Amino acid sequence: LPAVPGSGRGFQEVTPRRQGRAGRTPVMAEAEAKMKQFNGGGAGLDAERGRFPYCVVWTPIPVLTWLFPIIGHMGICTSTGVIRDFAGPYFVSEDNMAFGKPVKYWKLDPSKVYSTGPNAWDTAVHDASEEYKHRMHNLCCDNCHSHVALALNLMRYDNSTSWNMVKLCFFSLLYGKYVSVGGFVKTWLPFVLFLGVIVTVVLTLHLR
Repeated sequence: LPAVPGSGRGFQEVTPRRQGRAGRTPVMAEAEAKMKQFNGGGAGLDAERGRFPYCVVWTPIPVLTWLFPIIGHMGICTSTGVIRDFAGPYFVSEDNMAFGKPVKYWKLDPSKVYSTGPNAWDTAVHDASEEYKHRMHNLCCDNCHSHVALALNLMRYDNSTSWNMVKLCFFSLLYGKYVSVGGFVKTWLPFVLFLGVIVTVVLTLHLR
């Protein structure tokens, strides 16, 4: 290490100081900011508390999901993980999904939001929810999936305004992750049992 004159002690060694937080490179700062944003501003995904920042969430609908496991109830979460779902006619629930806690979630990337304006994600979720507070719920063509699709269209997620219920159903099935093993069982066990009953009845009748 280089030596410099000291004050009455001959020479002193100069030890380079470690780079503090103020000395972070812009690249590091940007990466940390993006990671913080992706994790919901410090409030990351927490299934125990029902917090799923920047996620589309899904839960089974009794009877309907038992017969068709890919069909269920869907909601979209804010940047802090608060769930908004179109729960019934003229009603958008907040943090209280119509058919129980989510069993599956699809994590989205806020950096793929192309809408301009401050806080584009939360603004889109809010505006879509306000719109659906004035709509009648229709199971076939204007439902919880449609509410989520409107939010994604408003924020232009993945630079697209063509999100719809069919596309969301497919992508949720493809990219969704179960919160737990229990969530998987809750989704598929009734269908498997129902299928087993049908197969048993058919085989019994066939063997007579």
